[in-house]
Amino acid sequence: MYQLGFLLYVYLFRLVALFHKKARKMVVGHRNTWRILRDGIDRSKPWLWFHAASLGEFEQGRPIIERIRSEHPEYGILLTFFSPSGYEVRKNYPGADLICYLPFDTIFNVHRFLNLVQPKSAFFIKYEFWPNYLTTLKRRHIPTYLISGIFRQEQLFFKNYAPFYRRLLGSFTHLFVQNQNSIDLLSSIGRTEEVSISGDTRFDRVLEIQAVAKDLPVAELFAKSAKGNVLIAGSSWPKDEVLFIPYFNEHPELKLIIAPHQIHEEHLLAIESQLKRPFIRYTQATSENAASCDCLIIDCFGLLSSIYRYGDIAYIGGGFGTGIHNTLEAAVYGIPVIFGPKYAKFHEAKELLACGGAFTIDSESAFTNQLDALNTDTNYRITAGKKAGEMVLNGSGGTNKVLNYLRL
Repeated sequence: MYQLGFLLYVYLFRLVALFHKKARKMVVGHRNTWRILRDGIDRSKPWLWFHAASLGEFEQGRPIIERIRSEHPEYGILLTFFSPSGYEVRKNYPGADLICYLPFDTIFNVHRFLNLVQPKSAFFIKYEFWPNYLTTLKRRHIPTYLISGIFRQEQLFFKNYAPFYRRLLGSFTHLFVQNQNSIDLLSSIGRTEEVSISGDTRFDRVLEIQAVAKDLPVAELFAKSAKGNVLIAGSSWPKDEVLFIPYFNEHPELKLIIAPHQIHEEHLLAIESQLKRPFIRYTQATSENAASCDCLIIDCFGLLSSIYRYGDIAYIGGGFGTGIHNTLEAAVYGIPVIFGPKYAKFHEAKELLACGGAFTIDSESAFTNQLDALNTDTNYRITAGKKAGEMVLNGSGGTNKVLNYLRL
């Protein structure tokens, strides 16, 4: 049933690609995959294969990839992506020897892929349970690991009517999971061996990012000129902006840095139309004019993880859409974090809430009340920020746990 259903999916996907830009990129990328593998695999070295669905999963695997690269240069590293949003951003990532799309999970593709790569070990990051890949890896006795996995009750593994998916978990040599709840769920279906808590390797990643954060003189001058707190709004969407921009307009003691998730001109103009206090775009800011503005709009990519160091409070966008963006990038700097109600699938967000380092809001009034509390009570704000920073530090170490087990 799966084989037939997936072949139909591939056919429909290619049909959609005729009209959909993102799908078309994947189809073209899949064609290039075979050339990349055929020309790039060096048979003189053993290969490790890492697979990430998209960019977020890549960031979880990245600390492990880079430690292996540093400590075991004798291995070749292949990195595959499912989504264009991961591949297109990281296709030139220097930490891997080869980077390509993962061919669709058909039996023909799986055998062709594994015959070309002949991986010594395979690593799936957080999600991505492709039946043909997993069962074939097991048949070929290739050690296969799940990194930073997280399981929830509503997943098919835990449904009585889906034994097929439950059996897939037996294809893994070891499951490294993020929390005790995942351990308990796996135990409920009899999976008790070769499972361990390693935590979320993104904690290690954000600590690495913090250690090499960029100095941004313009942002520093802007922040130092604040008479009160600086609010960083990271990865914001329009539904987020209608909350924090009105608050900013009415609180002259507060400075605001907005790093929107989308920086196309239409979105930037929409943000500017709502601002009633002096603002400037980052690409137009200088040491002479930055301090005279109350709002700094980040209109370029790659700065957000360093921008958080200049803030006192962080608001993370996405919580009124499909889900919140990266909370750890802000929390690592020891500042309190606020986000919307769509956080149920994010274990790190739940941990931040539990320790008192983060706060969730579901309306404009809730946002106003929470920001009022943080903005006016210095001890409350500092204490919450300290808890956020400690949570990140206490959650680190996953990379070492995985590598100590592997003993490459």
